[in-house]
Amino acid sequence: MVVPCTEYGEAQAPVLLGLWEYVKSGQEDVLRSPYLPASFAFLAHVLLCVPFLALDALGSVCQRVRSWRMTAGSGPPPSLSRWLECFCRVLYKYVTVVLPVTALFNTLINLKLPDVAPSCWQLCVEVVACLLLFDMLFFMWHYVMHRVSWLYRNIHQMHHQHHTPFALAAQDCSSAELLSLLLLSLSSAWMVGCHPLSEALFHLINTWLAVEDHCGYDLPWALHRLLPCLGGAPHHHAHHSLQTINYAPLFTHWDHLFGTYRASVLNSRPQ
Repeated sequence: MVVPCTEYGEAQAPVLLGLWEYVKSGQEDVLRSPYLPASFAFLAHVLLCVPFLALDALGSVCQRVRSWRMTAGSGPPPSLSRWLECFCRVLYKYVTVVLPVTALFNTLINLKLPDVAPSCWQLCVEVVACLLLFDMLFFMWHYVMHRVSWLYRNIHQMHHQHHTPFALAAQDCSSAELLSLLLLSLSSAWMVGCHPLSEALFHLINTWLAVEDHCGYDLPWALHRLLPCLGGAPHHHAHHSLQTINYAPLFTHWDHLFGTYRASVLNSRPQ
C-alpha cells in the first residue's frame, strides 16, 4: 500500500488525509469565505463556554461545584441574565466591527488551499508554534495596554469590569480589543504558514484556553494541572484581581522573564 506524503516528504495520517479530502472537495467555498474566521471564532467561543454555563447552573444546588470556584465565599455564580447580557454585547461587536474588518484582512491575504493534508508531526509543530507566537504577541500587547494609560482607558478597561470573570467574559471587551485578539491569532497562523487544519486546531485550543482562563473555576482536571507551563484560571484570576501581574494569556515564561509573574495561592489548594 502506498502511503501519501506531504510536500515535505512526511507520511500523512489516514484520518487527516480523509478529513482534508472531504473538507476540500465539499466545503472549499466555505474555506475560502472571508467571513469564516470571525464566524468560527464566535461560534467556537460560545460553544466552549457551554460546559461552564452548566457548572454555574449546578453551582446553585451542588456544594462540590461551588467548592471549585475561586471566589467561593464572594457570592453565587453569574446568573443566566448576566450570561445573556454578555452574549449580546459580544455578538454586537462581532457583527458591527470584527466580522467586516477580518473579512477585509482575509481578502488581502488571498488564502491558497494546499493539495495535501499535513502529517501528524507537521500539525503538532504548527499548532505549538502558533500558540507560542500568539502568547508572545499578546503578552506584549497586553503589557502595553496596561502601561499606556490612554490605551487602558479606551481599549482595555472594559474587559476589567469583570473583577471576577466567567467563561463568556473572555471576549467581553471593547470592539478594538476584541478585533486585536482575532487579528493577532490570524497573524500568528499566517506568520507560521499553517495548513488550514493546523490553523483550525490552533484556534480551537487557543479559544478553549482563553475560556478556561476566565471560567472562575480551579478545576481538578484543568489543563494547567497537567501542564505546569500553562498559567490557567488561577494565574489569570490573579491578573484580574491585581492588574499589574500575569499578563501572558497562555504560558508563564514571559511573566517569569519580565518579573511580572505572581503565583496564585489557589495552585497549592488541597483537593
